Amino acid sequence: MGKVTGFKEYPRSSIPYRDAGERLGDFGEIFSHADTLQLQTQGARCMDCGVPFCQSADGCPVDNLIPEWNDLVYRGEWRAALDRLHATNNFPEFTGRVCPAPCEGACVLGITEPAVIIKNIEQAIVDRGFAEGWITPQLPGQRSSFHVGVVGSGPAGLAAAEELSRTGHRVTVYERADRVGGLLVYGIPNMKLDKGLVERRVALLRQGGVEFVTRTSVGKEVALPQGHMIDIMGELGCETQHIPAQALMERHDALVLAMGASVPRDLPIPGRESLGIHFAMEYLTRSTQSLLEGTQPAISAAGRRVIVIGGGDTGADCIGTALRQGCESIVNFELLAQPPAGRAPNNPWPQWPLILRSDYAHTEAQHRFGGDPRSYNLLSKTFICDDGGQVCGIRTVTVDWDKPTDRAPFSEVAGSEQDWPCDLVFLSMGFTGPEAALAAELGLERDERSNLLAPPPRYQCGTSSVFAAGDCRRGQSLVVWAIHEGRAVAQAVDTYLAGLSQTEVVA
Repeated sequence: MGKVTGFKEYPRSSIPYRDAGERLGDFGEIFSHADTLQLQTQGARCMDCGVPFCQSADGCPVDNLIPEWNDLVYRGEWRAALDRLHATNNFPEFTGRVCPAPCEGACVLGITEPAVIIKNIEQAIVDRGFAEGWITPQLPGQRSSFHVGVVGSGPAGLAAAEELSRTGHRVTVYERADRVGGLLVYGIPNMKLDKGLVERRVALLRQGGVEFVTRTSVGKEVALPQGHMIDIMGELGCETQHIPAQALMERHDALVLAMGASVPRDLPIPGRESLGIHFAMEYLTRSTQSLLEGTQPAISAAGRRVIVIGGGDTGADCIGTALRQGCESIVNFELLAQPPAGRAPNNPWPQWPLILRSDYAHTEAQHRFGGDPRSYNLLSKTFICDDGGQVCGIRTVTVDWDKPTDRAPFSEVAGSEQDWPCDLVFLSMGFTGPEAALAAELGLERDERSNLLAPPPRYQCGTSSVFAAGDCRRGQSLVVWAIHEGRAVAQAVDTYLAGLSQTEVVA
């Protein structure tokens, strides 16, 4: 601990986003440049706690060595800080941008003072590492004879692939989209995570020996809902091939399923079939694809009245994208009540603070339209459409969470019906689990939430050579949890392959 009294002397000073008016004019990253002296001063605020909850189960899922690299930044030892950061996190340039920072919610200093700016420091360390040329491909000393297939190139799949390749196994990653990265590319808009950063890391993995096969869907060809990734790729002229799951099993000694939880939660109320109602991920995928290709988006919010149903990061990303496309207005429906400004008595430290937060997109909406776009305690009852079948409004009712009923944890407030005019609706209510077809084809068990049954620490689907990690196993979650699971499943697969090797030697 370099500065014993740092947390007493220095107030929290986070790295601000670019000015809202400026960043609304482009899809460039929202982050501003971090001043080195400011970062070193903020690193000095770390208390070097005897029990650092920031890297506990309530803090960082990948167990980042946060006090260590905070101190190294304070001392100006950036190269050593990068080594400590990469010791636990394969892709800190991703988490430093998109993670909600549960580590800061669990920061011990946060009990009485604002927490250390852990996320800002993490991003600054890895960005400096790339700028200085310190980050290079990781090659194993020798290669094993084993081949591992990874289905899905999101953060879980990429982390598993890198760890297995470093161990010495031959790894092939299969991705059905035209670009590697999964939700890092098409699920998170460019202003939060520049796609050049994803391509840069993927290039390092390629140089490290990982093989990537894109535009390839694993499993038999099945009927898919409108707006599915494969349909979007087809519209853009990207032909997708299908590989039977059994063929992949025969090709590889082990198979890691990391295809995410891509089945969106629907809103089956009257009028759902109206035109202009889209799942959030379809909108974000099409918007990012058009940005990368330099074409006009197939779904544009330009000049339209937009309603986003559901909050969270995905809802905020829909808001931010619609604002940049020039929407006429935007409203965000939240079923839940507005969170409190501070921790509630039943939400003590070090739990994640369930408090009111304004994300980048909420601030941008405030700047553009003069008010917070979120409306709370709203239950959507009916989509209203015009004679041409186009959505033109939503009828809602206010709910009271203090008065639950036998059918729901809330009651509807009598006489609170309201019609909201709109031209475009995005459904951002989360995901129900992974697609069922591949699990059925391989005969894999699923849990009560429809996720693949592959309990840790083995992450193995039954007794087969199939393993699962990330959102398809644990359900919709954070990028940092996906990285954790990718690292963990890689270790499990390596142990499994070592067992095969021993069996061969004994035989």
